[in-house]
Amino acid sequence: MIGYKKSLSEWQCLSEVKMGRGSPIPPMLRRKIGQQYQKGVSQRKIAKSLKLSSSTVHNLIQRFRESGTISVRKGQGRKTILDSRDLRALRQHCITYRNATVMEITTWAQEYFQNTVSVNTIHRAIRRYRLKLYRSKKKPYLNMIQKLSGFLWAKAHLKWTVAKWKTVLWSDESKCEVLFAKLGRHVIRTKEDKDNPSCYQRSVQKPASLMVWGCMSACGMGSLHIWKGTINAERYIQVLEQHMVPSRCCLFQGRPCIFQHDNARPHTASITTSWLRRRRIRVLKWPACSPDLSPIENIWRIIKRKIRQRRPKTVEQLEACIRQEWDNIPIPKLKQLVSSVPRCLQTVIKRRGDATQW
Repeated sequence: MIGYKKSLSEWQCLSEVKMGRGSPIPPMLRRKIGQQYQKGVSQRKIAKSLKLSSSTVHNLIQRFRESGTISVRKGQGRKTILDSRDLRALRQHCITYRNATVMEITTWAQEYFQNTVSVNTIHRAIRRYRLKLYRSKKKPYLNMIQKLSGFLWAKAHLKWTVAKWKTVLWSDESKCEVLFAKLGRHVIRTKEDKDNPSCYQRSVQKPASLMVWGCMSACGMGSLHIWKGTINAERYIQVLEQHMVPSRCCLFQGRPCIFQHDNARPHTASITTSWLRRRRIRVLKWPACSPDLSPIENIWRIIKRKIRQRRPKTVEQLEACIRQEWDNIPIPKLKQLVSSVPRCLQTVIKRRGDATQW
């Protein structure tokens, strides 16, 4: 026992070494072995006092004698199937083919690496690089002409200040459904309960739905109109007369403002444009297929998320839920969304006409 006296900190590092077989010795117990060994206690007495086998104590001390250092001996486990180079290739493949399933990635890995790689191995490798499966955002397809139109529109309005965007009255329609088909997607059951009626997923062929029209500005929320079915130009003009005009007067109180709506057919119909011209309502020119440029789209997402949480079961409950959540949108949220328009335009210009979600 001569010549092997070490400090307590070194023995604390040695205590982190795990035994080759069985469960690892707890760190506190290893520190006790080190303390007694420093005092010159024999290995047999250490094993007896700590209720350990003599071989365990001997192996721990012998390992330190052989290495002469406190460094942990490299584990003797099985080598990894994929090395660092393979993992980099796997990461690049996942980024290149983002829509591929894990099974498709596993099949590619088996052919590329010429090795029997399992699905669990691929899962662990993907998580190691902080990659995760997310629900992709929905975005309309844009052709080259539409991208160019959005790019030019963003450049033309990039000099608008936040105060200028606060004079815009944003409007849009959206569709809200009773979420019967979304319930029961996951169920907790045993294998034998698969035919239990309480374990079925409730679904309907055509869930009841409502169409919603609304308008908003940085000053507050405007009026809301809810109906069933589609809308044509004549009915859209009625909506503007009954809801847009009063909201415009209430929110801006006679101050000049700009009305915004998209390029849907009822919006661009000749009778609609003629009505807007007669009423001397200034309309913001809008690029085609650009719903994510309008901040009111974020309002619809907030309301639909609240509807999924409340899960209305009837059309009447759905309408009441829509109106309640519409009135609950705070004004600071509206100001934040409108103030984000210049930043969104910069993103459109940076992506050469390809807009982004809010």
